Amino acid sequence: MSRLEHRVHELTVGQLAERSGVAVSALHFYEAKGLISSRRTAGNQRRFTRDTLRRVAFIKVSQRVGIPLADIRAALATLPDERTPTVADWARLSESWRGELDARIAQLERLRDDLTDCIGCGCLSMSRCALANPYDELGDTGPGPRRLLTARKEAAGTAAPVPDAARACAASGEC
Repeated sequence: MSRLEHRVHELTVGQLAERSGVAVSALHFYEAKGLISSRRTAGNQRRFTRDTLRRVAFIKVSQRVGIPLADIRAALATLPDERTPTVADWARLSESWRGELDARIAQLERLRDDLTDCIGCGCLSMSRCALANPYDELGDTGPGPRRLLTARKEAAGTAAPVPDAARACAASGEC
């Protein structure tokens, strides 16, 4: 990989792809979705300002932690077009997602810790399921693995109540 000359202020799509590690087709997609922008030369070639590298890195990292593209686009829309975003700009964006990222981390920890236990999916095939989810009571609260999804839904304020038997089982740890 070649380094970018420090004097270069605008990048071709190929240079941007090489330096960012993102395929040209993905860059075109990002541009079509309004995540990044370019200007066109007289020969109709794209030229990206150098700070687009930071924006593409931000998109890649945000996607990797599960932030939807619509949220990424909304966040990037708050950044100034006329100047390179500052450290404060980037800190503000990342801070706005802290709660959501903390909830995702907690969900991943529950997944790691509870996947070998009853997760409230309704299978009732494990010996502990009859205690943690008797008669598949958690099925009344919605589809899927209710014990793994509940905390995330509660954070959003849309959780259905957990049946008393499941709550007692989880609290006692004797499921």
